[in-house]
Amino acid sequence: MPLSRKIGYVNLTTGEISVQPIPLEMRRRFLGGRGLDAYLLYNHVPAGADPLGPDNVLLISGGLLTATCASATARTHVMAKSALTGLVGSANMGGFFAPELAWAGFHHLVIKGRSPKPVYLYVHDGRIEIRDAARVWGKTTTEAQAAIREELGDDEVKSLVCGPAGERLVRFANVMTGIKNAAGRTGMGCIMGSKNLKAVAARGTMDIRIAHPVEALEHNKRFIEQITSSKVNQTQGTLGTPFIWGATNSWGGVRTRNFQYNQLEYADDVEPERIDEIATETMGPYHMTGCYACQVHCRAQYKIPSGPYKGKYDEGPEYTSQGAFAGEPDCRSAETVLVGNHLVDQYGVDNLEIGSLISWAMELYELGIIDREQTGGLELRFGNDEALLEMIHRICRRDGWLANALADGGLAASEAIGKNSFDYLIQVKGMSNLHSDERATPGLALNIATASRGSDHLRSRPAIDLYHLPEPVLRKIYGSPVPYDGPLSSEHTEYIGKPWQVFWQENCYMAVDCLGICKYHTVFLGATHPNFEDWPAVIRLNTGLEFTPREIWDVAERANMMERLFNLREGLTRRDTRKGDMLNHRYFDEPCRRGAPGVVGLKIDRERFDKMVDEFYVHKGLDADGVPKPETLARLGLDREPSRVM
Repeated sequence: MPLSRKIGYVNLTTGEISVQPIPLEMRRRFLGGRGLDAYLLYNHVPAGADPLGPDNVLLISGGLLTATCASATARTHVMAKSALTGLVGSANMGGFFAPELAWAGFHHLVIKGRSPKPVYLYVHDGRIEIRDAARVWGKTTTEAQAAIREELGDDEVKSLVCGPAGERLVRFANVMTGIKNAAGRTGMGCIMGSKNLKAVAARGTMDIRIAHPVEALEHNKRFIEQITSSKVNQTQGTLGTPFIWGATNSWGGVRTRNFQYNQLEYADDVEPERIDEIATETMGPYHMTGCYACQVHCRAQYKIPSGPYKGKYDEGPEYTSQGAFAGEPDCRSAETVLVGNHLVDQYGVDNLEIGSLISWAMELYELGIIDREQTGGLELRFGNDEALLEMIHRICRRDGWLANALADGGLAASEAIGKNSFDYLIQVKGMSNLHSDERATPGLALNIATASRGSDHLRSRPAIDLYHLPEPVLRKIYGSPVPYDGPLSSEHTEYIGKPWQVFWQENCYMAVDCLGICKYHTVFLGATHPNFEDWPAVIRLNTGLEFTPREIWDVAERANMMERLFNLREGLTRRDTRKGDMLNHRYFDEPCRRGAPGVVGLKIDRERFDKMVDEFYVHKGLDADGVPKPETLARLGLDREPSRVM
C-alpha cells in the first residue's frame, strides 16, 4: 500500500540511520509531500538556526499518490530553511526520482547534521546507506548521476544531486534530477552543499499494493482524457512551456531590462515556435518528452545548433529560461537561451534567480551604481549576450567581486553594493521575481507578494484570471469545496474578488503538492482540470483512505499555515518590505510602457493593493499584522505546535 511507505531519518554528523512508519494520524492531517514536510520542518529545525549550519534539516519526499495508478504523480519535493531567504525553503520538481524512492520503500527522508566529508545516500528496498562521494564531488549534475549509476552498477538508479554551484554554496543553487528536472527555488542545492551531501540515489523493486486496482485504472483513464483533451495541455505537448512566455510577451506581461519595460520587442528568434523548430531540427519529430506517468510531454529535447557549445544535448528550455536569458537581460538570441539553459542545468543553479540578478546588475551598471572595476572588466549592459553567459559562469564559480556578491543573493548583494541598489531589486522576501510583470494583473501581484517562500508563480497564482472566464464559471470553480458568495470579476485588471481567488489557489496548489501531482494537472492553466471535487476518488481507489473535498481543503489550509508559522518564527513581518507581504516600489510608482492598449499606463494602486492584502489575511484567519489568530490555530489543530509527533 502507499500507506506502507516509510520515513527515513539520517544524521550525517553521527552516521545514525533509522526507519519509521508514518502514523495514519499524520497522513490524515498532512497527506504527504510538501504538507508533511512543512510539519517536519517546523518540528525539526530549531528557531533561528543557521541555514548552512548542521541544525538545518533537509527534507526530501514524494506525495501520497506517488507511483500509484494515478497519472502525473512524479513530483519530488525538497524542503529546508532557505539558504537564500532564511524563511521557508521549498522546491518541487518532476522526473523519475520520487517514484523510485517510493519503490525503494520511502515517501520521506529527514536528513540532519553535516558530514565531515563528501557523501551521498543510497536508498534501496527499505535500506539507507551513507556512501563516500569523493569521486563524485566536483562533477556537473549529469556527470554526477552517471558516475553514481556506474559505481552502483545499475542504470535504473535515479539520483537527485547538487552541482558545482551547490558545492560552492551559491545561495540559490538548486537540486537536479535527470537532465533538467530542477527543484529550483530557495537554494536547496546550497543546503546539500553545506551538508557535504552530493546526492541521494534511489533504486527500488518493492511492490506498492493499490487498494482498488481495477477501479483505479478505470478512473485514471477518465483522468487522462480530462487532461489530454484540454487545449492548454495539447499546446504544451506541442510547444512546451515556452508557449506561456510567448503568449504573455505578446500582450505585455513580461518584464524586460530588469523592470524598465514589460515586453520584449523584435523577439521572433526566442518565440516558442522558433525554439520548437530548433528542437525538431536537432532531435527529429519526436523531440518532446515528459515525466513519469504523464501523458502531456511538455518539454523539448534539443542540441545547441551552433557556437562554442554546438552539439550539447539538453532539455527544455522552460519559459523561465526565456525570461531569464531573453526578456529580462533584453537579449534576442535563441542560441543564448539554449546555452544559458544548458549552463544552469549543468551547474545546478536556479535559472530564474540567476537571470534576474544578472539583469538587476545590468541596470545598476547602466545607471553607474556599479562600474567596470566591480564587474571585472565586463561591459555588463542590456543586450550583451556574451556578458550574460559569462556572468553565469562567474556566479556559479564565485569568480570575482560582483559574482561572489550576487552568489549570496539579492539582499546580501544590495548591502555589499550599497548606494540605492536595493531600490532596483525586484524581489519579495529576498527571492527574485519571476520574469512576469504583474502591474496589469492585481490578483497575480497579490500572489507573488503573499506566497510563503517569496516571490512565486507556483504557490497561489490565479493564472486563469487571464482567460476572462464568465463569472458563473469562476463561481463554480472558486465556490467549492468552501462556499464563497463574495465578489468575483472576469477582468484581470480588477481588484475585487482577487484575494479569495489567491487564497483558493494557495490551497489548491498545496493539495497537489501533498498528493505529488503536477500543477499542470489541476486548476493552474486549465479551468476544467481536476480539483478538490476530483481528488477524493483517486485517493480512495489508490490508498483506501476516505477524504471529502472539504477535508482535503483543510489539510491544505493546515499545511499552508505551518509554512506561515515557520516564516513568522524566523522573522517575517508585514512592515519590513524586505521580508513581508509586499512588492517592490516600482509596481506602484512606474507604469507599464509597452504592450496592448489595455496594459500601457497601468500600475498597481497602493491603497487598493493594501486592502487586498487585508482581505487575504481575513480569508486566512490572520490578524491585521499577518499573524494567525488563536481561533484559527485551534480550528486547524495547530495550537499545540511543535507537537513532535514525528
